[in-house]
Amino acid sequence: MAISSLPGRRALLVGAAAVAAGLARPAMAKPAAEGPWAVELFTSQGCNSCPPADAYLGRLAVRPDIVALSFHVDYWDYIGWKDPYASRETTERQRAYARVLKQRYVYTPEMVVDGIGHDTGRERGPIEALLAKAQALSPTRATPQLSRNINGPLTIKLDTFPINGRKADVTLAIYDRRHATPVRSGENQGRMLENFNVVRHFELVGRWNGTATSWTIAGDRIGPTQGVAVLVQHGDHGPMIGCNKLEPAYSG
Repeated sequence: MAISSLPGRRALLVGAAAVAAGLARPAMAKPAAEGPWAVELFTSQGCNSCPPADAYLGRLAVRPDIVALSFHVDYWDYIGWKDPYASRETTERQRAYARVLKQRYVYTPEMVVDGIGHDTGRERGPIEALLAKAQALSPTRATPQLSRNINGPLTIKLDTFPINGRKADVTLAIYDRRHATPVRSGENQGRMLENFNVVRHFELVGRWNGTATSWTIAGDRIGPTQGVAVLVQHGDHGPMIGCNKLEPAYSG
């Protein structure tokens, strides 16, 4: 489904702090052998075209070389079903990508791969092709190191990385690993929809100049079963230069 793009850019909440030293036995997010690379799905429970892309994102989410995030948009809420995970902020993120990627409109489902291109995500081939392109364009990554004690603060660390005098946005996403929702009205009426890595909060942690830097995020902002991802991308929704995720053990 498609809707005309409107100008707009979400306001990002900024939170940065000096990293606390001496964390005892933290959980660590280790980089994949290659990558990771980011896949952001813009979806809606009110759109009957989205479930195949939602399912594909669930398969991508288990890959160590992928940071898979599901952003639920709010512009289909009026057609019969209000998506409980949708927000205006996620819609504005999609619209910002549409502007940068020179799209004529925003649509669902849409997967944005590493900030460089997009496709529906209903078929594997085009997304794998975009991932291959991302890997060729950015073989060396500014992969953030993430660590956290149980229920403790999240530590984000970036080593020195050449970004040629530019500024990169460091964005934190906090997400629920999985939801199953019975849909009682709208285009998906009567279906049980499964969504994966559903973003519940995201914010700009800081703008980074490529020097060694670290931040901490208060532990009480992250639920005990939630995952966290950190995206590092050229300013104003440009191409990714690194990303990583940290997830608790998933029991089903």
